[in-house]
Order: sequence, then structure tokens, then C-alpha cells
Amino acid sequence: MNDATPYPVINTVLSEWKQGLKSLLGKKIVGLYLCGSLAYGDFRPDRSDIDLQAVVRNRLTEAELKSIEHLHKEVERNCPEWAGRIECSYVPLELMRELTPPARPRPWWGFGTLYAEAPAGNEWIINHYLLSKHGITLEGPDFKELIPPIDLQSVRQASARDLFQEWVPKANDSAWLSNSHYQSYLVLNLCRILHTVIHGQPSSKEVSGHWVKATYPQWTDLIEEAERWAYGDEMNRQTDAAAFLRFAVERVNESKLL
Repeated sequence: MNDATPYPVINTVLSEWKQGLKSLLGKKIVGLYLCGSLAYGDFRPDRSDIDLQAVVRNRLTEAELKSIEHLHKEVERNCPEWAGRIECSYVPLELMRELTPPARPRPWWGFGTLYAEAPAGNEWIINHYLLSKHGITLEGPDFKELIPPIDLQSVRQASARDLFQEWVPKANDSAWLSNSHYQSYLVLNLCRILHTVIHGQPSSKEVSGHWVKATYPQWTDLIEEAERWAYGDEMNRQTDAAAFLRFAVERVNESKLL
């Protein structure tokens, strides 16, 4: 893997993670993949995360998990500007054939912590679809070789479910909504849901935001502020973000997907 991204420091992160895992797990690694905004084309260094997925031949042992946790902490110490901004799932190969979110949890690294048993939600289908279309292979076979075909209708339905299960509960959580990062995150994710459900095509936050602004121009100001937000900025649009959430619910309900 050489220059997987246009960002030298991120290439260093990817190289250290890949080489470290190969040293720790060897032939237990099936494939390593870069996903998220770096793969989809709307990455912004001042606000985006690094999203990764590792596929392993079988479940990781407790000793292996401890070693992986140490590796992630070492990578983030070496590249402190990305500390707390790297997320990675470790999925056993047998779970990759599941079209719906598997009942069995899998290890997940995020926010500087390794969660040994993180449940998969609606993002399972959405992320696997996007990975099959846009993912960057760092090691192993093309991602689409590891999963069954995912039809677009399933992705649209998963996005609609995600709206109600993941995001609607946030409308009444004033503490969560008061966080500037979460306000921006909510608004841009709602754009992706609307683009997927209504327009019928999963896409990046940037493409989705452009479409929503053109289709529902009354939300342009809110979306553009969410797009401009970067770590350290203040965003005080709690009321508007909650209203946009209610608007998204109305549009998704009209689709009658669920």
C-alpha cells in the first residue's frame, strides 16, 4: 500500500496500523479496508475521521484484542492529531455473509477505546454497500468478494430504520443536541438519509448535502453551517437541528418504505 490517500500523515497512520496488524495476526487477516469519507471523496482534515474495517478469519482471542488495543494506542500516540478520530471494526469472516446486522457483536475501536463486543446496527448494511462501491483495499481481496450482493432497496430501508432507531431519540436529548459536533453530525447524516431514501441512492455527505439544499432550499443555511463546522467551532442551532430531524421524519414517512 503506497499513498492510499493524498495526506502523508494519514498514510503513516494506515501503514502503521496495517504493518502492526500483520505482525500481530499474520495469516489470520483476510482483508483490511479504508472506508468513510476518505474513500467516498468528501474528507476534510479539520472535521473528518479515519474509518477502517478489518476482516479476520475467526474470532479474536482476548490476548489478540489486548495486542490490538495496544497497537491502536501506539498509532494514536505517534500521530496525536488523529487521537480519538480513528474508528475500526474487526469482523470475523463468517459474519460477512450476513445481509442483516448480525446478532453476534464484534470488536470495535473508537474514541480511543477498544470495545470487545460492539453491536452492529443498521449501519451494517449501509456501510457494506458503500464499502463494496467505494472502499479502498489496503490488504486482501476486493471487499465485494467477501459479501453477498446487497440490493438498493435494502439499503434504503436500513437508512429509514436508522432514522427512527438512531436519530429520532436525539430530538429530546438536550444535552446531546447542545454539543456543536453532534449538531453538525446530525444535520449531515440526515442529509445522507434523505438522499438515500428519497432520491434513492446512497452517497457521500457532500453529495447528499448538495442534493438536499437543491431539493429543500429552506434548510440551506442550516446545512451550510453544519458543513463549515470544524473541531473548535461553536454551532448553536439546536432548535433548527431538531426541526430538520422532524422534517426528515415526515419525508421518510411519506416514502412508505417501512
